[in-house]
Amino acid sequence: MTVDVERFRTLLEEERRRVVDAIEYLQKENPGAIEDKAQDDASESHLADTATETIDREIDDTLEENSENVLAAIDSALERIAQETYGKCINCGKAIGEERLAALPWATLCIDCRRLEERG
Repeated sequence: MTVDVERFRTLLEEERRRVVDAIEYLQKENPGAIEDKAQDDASESHLADTATETIDREIDDTLEENSENVLAAIDSALERIAQETYGKCINCGKAIGEERLAALPWATLCIDCRRLEERG
């Protein structure tokens, strides 16, 4: 089975742009640290407002961290394309199914190895 590498390169590059845009948006919306914002607002905000802002910021930070992890996985997949190893399981070397790559273009494991990993 041969993977349509160009199709997946295009998908990965498009997804990369979306993830970078999302990270930039999150950073623009929430500059500075949670602690800085909490200190600035402590004297003038109600405790509940401060708590809500803190939770919102923590959610955004988690989204940003997840987006950065996805970005790293996408960059790794693009590197595997450049090295002509894309679509091969990094564990067993077998081909990763096209359906799996369509669902998760940055997948590094075939479905069998992924299932083994999930079982622990």
